[in-house]
Amino acid sequence: MSDTGARTFEELIAEAEAASVDGWDFSWLDGRATEERPDWGYARLLADRLSGATAALDLQTGGGEVLAEALAAGRARPSLTVATESWPPNVARATALLHPLGVALVADPDEPPLPFADGAFDLVVSRHPVRAWWDEIARVLRPGGTYLSQEVGPASVFELVEYFLGPMPPEIRSGRDPERAAKEAEAAGLDVVDLRTAALRTEFRDIGAVVYFLRKVIWMVPGFTVGRYRDRLLELHRRIAADGPFVATTTRFLIEAVKPA
Repeated sequence: MSDTGARTFEELIAEAEAASVDGWDFSWLDGRATEERPDWGYARLLADRLSGATAALDLQTGGGEVLAEALAAGRARPSLTVATESWPPNVARATALLHPLGVALVADPDEPPLPFADGAFDLVVSRHPVRAWWDEIARVLRPGGTYLSQEVGPASVFELVEYFLGPMPPEIRSGRDPERAAKEAEAAGLDVVDLRTAALRTEFRDIGAVVYFLRKVIWMVPGFTVGRYRDRLLELHRRIAADGPFVATTTRFLIEAVKPA
């Protein structure tokens, strides 16, 4: 655990600003922030689905860490595994991590159309996609194929978002609704066979953890910089020092859909 209690605001901020935010590994936050995990265990489910697949596609893989973990844990690997990613630092990181595992990494803008043939995969997966393009997912799935995804749910960590940006309008708070996702999947011709939701406790134990998180998850507070929000950060630093961790609620949903045979 990091000993952050006696460190100054400036020290914590400087450390968080200097930390690399490439990839999708949050280990820098160990001891500084905590987040409950959904009880369904996405990595475990992914390993199981990969073990039964012949051709798999991981959309928006980030740094490839979750896919690499699932491949290592699975009983068997697909004959073909492909991953896509759009952000150049993550493309480089995922390539270095996944190529030794036999995974082909495709740099793709994460917008339609996907650069793959119709029915190319019997498994398509994605963890925390920015957006699920359901028509394209259905197109590249083979009949009988499966799509498995864990997504960020509505108003996730909005206690932190609204601390910096103020109250969000209802249409923003209700975005990323799991029921809406299920309807969009069905409209694309898929059968939703599993839909689960979770509300999870998240704690930020020092201001450096807040800065690191907002630098890494850039869509939470668009345009975030320490300079722009220094006064709010200092106020939050003092609040954490006086009252303990800043608590927020993370929301997630799991969706699994099958293309009819």
